[in-house]
Amino acid sequence: MPLTGRTALLAALGSLPVGIVEPSWTGILAVNAPLALACACDFALAAPVRRLGLTRSGDSSVRLGEFADVQLTVTNPTSRRLRAEVRDAWPPSSWQPGTEVAASRNPLDVPSGERRRITTRLRPTRRGDHHADRVTIRSKGPLGLFSRQGSHRVPWTLRVLPPFASRKHLPSKLARLRELDGRTSVLIRGQGTEFDSLREYVPGDDTRSIDWRATARQSSVAVRTWRPERDRHILVVLDTGRTSAGRVGDAPRLDASMDAALLLAALASRAGDRVDLLAYDRRVRALVQGKAAGDVLPSLVSALAVLEPELVETDARGLTATALRAAPRSSLIVLLTSLEAAPIEEGLLPVLSRLTQRHTVLVASVADPHITRMAKSRGTTEAVYDAAAGAQAQAERQRTAEQLTRHGVTVVDATPDDLAPALADAYLSLKATGRL
Repeated sequence: MPLTGRTALLAALGSLPVGIVEPSWTGILAVNAPLALACACDFALAAPVRRLGLTRSGDSSVRLGEFADVQLTVTNPTSRRLRAEVRDAWPPSSWQPGTEVAASRNPLDVPSGERRRITTRLRPTRRGDHHADRVTIRSKGPLGLFSRQGSHRVPWTLRVLPPFASRKHLPSKLARLRELDGRTSVLIRGQGTEFDSLREYVPGDDTRSIDWRATARQSSVAVRTWRPERDRHILVVLDTGRTSAGRVGDAPRLDASMDAALLLAALASRAGDRVDLLAYDRRVRALVQGKAAGDVLPSLVSALAVLEPELVETDARGLTATALRAAPRSSLIVLLTSLEAAPIEEGLLPVLSRLTQRHTVLVASVADPHITRMAKSRGTTEAVYDAAAGAQAQAERQRTAEQLTRHGVTVVDATPDDLAPALADAYLSLKATGRL
């Protein structure tokens, strides 16, 4: 970085006597008046910063972990050429660690009356809205001896969306859905299924599905096919209270729950079902209702982007009352919460009957893979103690899950990587058995 101002003058005057540590301005001008004049001219020829015009354009949203490009356009309306260094400041979580300083600084050269565009490449490390900070410009003179510096506020918001890593499982789940939807010969009849069509009998078909009247009218045995009912209502409830803030691996439990909710929403909307979302702890944090099938996933992604765990105990009674208002008729309520014994026994179980008497309830929870590794530890005294603690934690979760099952609740307990496909499988199982 070039020296500026008084420091530049002192460095330039290397021929001064050794005894003079900091000469006065009068002495400097007397010794080297031409240099002082050059510095004054350099300062006068530096383009003024305040009169510059700055605007932004580019990406306004990006998935977590991906790159976003935001353009900054600098217009020079002055009569002087702009030679500058520009720093475009963003929050630290907008950059890859260790790259923010180099990536935010750019050289700039704009002739009088022209404009130039600078591209800032961001790679956020956290969800939510990232707001641009100040743009600082250091305008230099032709000789680089003096600089003018100033800042502009150029607002821009980049919304960082959930990564939706589980979308890789969607093709296989859709294939299973097509089997249930009558496009293959593997069909199961239940209370939640409706007649689809007739086809020829093949070995292995359920004989109870044979249509004897249709068989009498043709030369082959005809069987009825059934498909799951469409236009069912699904309410996904995210518990955003204290337990959702616990970290499993590198991310909070809430992030794994979001990923599972997105896969379920994508699958259910393809199945013709209506999907709503409720995020709650002591008040409603997010609510998405009444969206068309094509708008469900974008709406959920946008609502979840800014959602963060709250360090408060979830109000189970308030959550239940709000869920009942959001699902006035028979629905599938998917509650993504913790399987810790205390919150379930003291909070959810006393009010669970209000949900199960009208709705089908599915509880999904994020399990910690570290607990499983602890339970398998052996070899040292410390490892044995770890194994005992891990086994005890697993037994408590199992007892809690059994309590919920006795109340007619379907329970899915899986690690962050497995929760989304496991929840999708549970949904498909409910469709196949006619419970939805």
